[in-house]
Amino acid sequence: MNQERLYTVLYGPHISEKSTVIADEAGQVVFRVAPDATKGEIKVAVEKLFNVDVQGVRTVCVKGKHKRFGRVSGRRRDWKKAYVTLAEGQDIDFLGGELGG
Repeated sequence: MNQERLYTVLYGPHISEKSTVIADEAGQVVFRVAPDATKGEIKVAVEKLFNVDVQGVRTVCVKGKHKRFGRVSGRRRDWKKAYVTLAEGQDIDFLGGELGG
């Protein structure tokens, strides 16, 4: 895999209530990824960037919502997210320490 492509596959973590519950219960981490990213590319990118073992990757294409501002109607763009299952005992800490310092 191209080293430059490695940094463009992952956009960042998708932090939501659902993703934090999944991280606690199933040992999965949720990422926003490039729309053209494959499961193999996502796996290699997570393993190299975070030094963890990835057991599986599931992807979901999320359709953009329709939004209105007065009479002006528009639509947000579609995006893709990946549910990455980590090996037993592995964890990614996005906050880098404790809260409340």
